[in-house]
Amino acid sequence: MAIFEGLSEKLGAIIKSLRSSGRITENDIKNISREIRLALLSADVNYKIVKDFVSVISEKALHKDVLESLTPGQQVIKIVHEELIALLGGKNEKLIVSSDIPNKYMLCGLQGSGKTTACGKLGNLLKKQNKRVMFVACDVYRPAAIDQLVILGKQLDIPVYYENDNKDVVKIAKNAIDQARKSMTDILLFDTAGRLHIDEELMNEIQALQKAINPNETLLVVDAMTGQDAVNIAEGFSSRLDLTGIILTKLDGDTRGGAALSIKTIVNKPIKFASVGERMNDLEPFYPDRMASRILGMGDVLSLIEKAQQSFDEKKAAELEKKMATASFTLQDYLEQLEQLKDMGNMQDLINMIPGGASLKNVKVDEKQIVRTKAVIQSMTVKERNNPKILDAKRRKRIAAGSGTTVADVNRVLKGFEDMKLMMKKMTDMKGKKFKGMNMPKGFSF
Repeated sequence: MAIFEGLSEKLGAIIKSLRSSGRITENDIKNISREIRLALLSADVNYKIVKDFVSVISEKALHKDVLESLTPGQQVIKIVHEELIALLGGKNEKLIVSSDIPNKYMLCGLQGSGKTTACGKLGNLLKKQNKRVMFVACDVYRPAAIDQLVILGKQLDIPVYYENDNKDVVKIAKNAIDQARKSMTDILLFDTAGRLHIDEELMNEIQALQKAINPNETLLVVDAMTGQDAVNIAEGFSSRLDLTGIILTKLDGDTRGGAALSIKTIVNKPIKFASVGERMNDLEPFYPDRMASRILGMGDVLSLIEKAQQSFDEKKAAELEKKMATASFTLQDYLEQLEQLKDMGNMQDLINMIPGGASLKNVKVDEKQIVRTKAVIQSMTVKERNNPKILDAKRRKRIAAGSGTTVADVNRVLKGFEDMKLMMKKMTDMKGKKFKGMNMPKGFSF
């Protein structure tokens, strides 16, 4: 499911019509403003925010310099893009880091908002930055909450501080800080219990916890799929706690986008991270400019390159490029490329990061086909992978039986391999001719 799919489709249609406009009148601006307003309201964006947003766009678009420019449509697109960036927060806000260790980041929110999973994802992200991380289990109410955090800790090789027989979260937190100082831990992530912002007793508890540990960050974890309710929840927590930022979870399941587009303005706190999938790697720093581009169907090449850098081995990329140039690309290499592409995340979302990719919404990527392709290649012998020319009818029948597929599936895999081989050879040649001397991003290869 594409992030902001419904909103992107509506705004994308408006942008498309603007691109082809050689002349724009005041009446056109009124119609465009109405379409933008309807698109945002259907995306469950707060009414007052929509009203103010459209008002600013109309005012700027009706300026003489815009209406009389050679490319008025492009000028209006630029205005919409800039205002959308501002609505989402303006710029990426990094985590507050102090020279005194441990740095303390406290996560809070409703039960079921995804706090523990967000804690795991954030810990995983920080660990990749060579930080020594420790989880602190401060949810002493939910059954198996500590067990869940411990399992995540083992999965990510991150230590977890917990006390089974202690229900005093302030004491648990203070003991964890003492332990972190002894073990030279860089960052403590406090996973707190889920609570309603109207629950007086539990809100008093988390206020006491915040006062006792004085965290560098108090991050509110919000389920993006709750729409306007997410904004109301954020308002409630913001009135009781000194929040420093927001983590939006389940953004990959939110086709509308109301929470993301409303929350910064309502509580005046930046969205610092967005969870865009179920895997531990699926937590991204939130970049308003990149997200605005994705919403408007302009793609997000920078995020795509970063995903490639994280997933692709630089040495292997260089070796692959050499194989492309010498036409020695094998089915084993093809399999490794598929594995690395899968590590980058959901293929449909990757397509949407390519400029114009949102227009390919009818081109559905069959994730199961990738699984079948892997099964087919893994059922081949090393000799067959290195030299697919020897794959006669008898061998193809054996491979189909071994992979639980059909001979037609095997033929499709081999055709796909040959097509990719040809395409990559052409792109490698093109890089040599047109991009000679140009420094490509590390780990990013044609």
